[in-house]
Amino acid sequence: MVCVVSMQEKPKLKDPILIEGLPGIGFVANIATLHIIRELKATRFAEINCSSFQDFAVSAEDGGLRYPTNQLYYYKGKGEERDLIVLYGNTQALTTTGQYELCGCILDVAEEFDCNFVVTLGGLKRDQKVDDPKLYFAATDKKMANRLLNVGAEVINGQIFGVAGLLVGIGGLRGFRGFCLLAETLGLYPDEVAAQKTLNVISQMFNLKINFQNFDETVEETQSLLETFGLLEQRTQMGRELEPKSRMIV
Repeated sequence: MVCVVSMQEKPKLKDPILIEGLPGIGFVANIATLHIIRELKATRFAEINCSSFQDFAVSAEDGGLRYPTNQLYYYKGKGEERDLIVLYGNTQALTTTGQYELCGCILDVAEEFDCNFVVTLGGLKRDQKVDDPKLYFAATDKKMANRLLNVGAEVINGQIFGVAGLLVGIGGLRGFRGFCLLAETLGLYPDEVAAQKTLNVISQMFNLKINFQNFDETVEETQSLLETFGLLEQRTQMGRELEPKSRMIV
């Protein structure tokens, strides 16, 4: 097994946008996409499992198992809203080769539904807590870059590691348009402020009607899931001085 897709449903979508939400710095993407799923009542239609995911499962309170996985949800937009494909999961691939295989698999699925636009989200690590995080971006084309500049985001200088960088980069080579949007964050805990800042921009750009009244519940659910898999504990204990200054895991 490299990457295996289990498709439970094949929804009919019109020009959907793919939004990525896998764990990373500040768990910004995790929080933002989970809130999209909850608020828009998106429907799960596929699951991706890869041999490069973490090699363990965790027992649940009901006696079942939770395991490393990526899931795909769809939402059919109402009115001026866009149709969405939302990628949500509890892990990224653990190897460089695995990241390329995973991103290729995700884009293959997106193409099946005539998707040609990809958005990735994440956190941009800072050494101190940021009360009002700035947004930074990298885009596939100048037109998209201008739109992001108009909403107050700044151009990022540096490397973007992980799915947040690769999915947009490889997607661009395959004809996808899109962008990566990062919010400043200390990165050692689920960052509610950074996640809401990115989600505000996504909602504005794609006319999504997102209510933030229950946003704190989404953050709590994210934290609980991360603790179950030991991800939050690992990130908290990670020495910031050990991370290369140019590395942005998002």
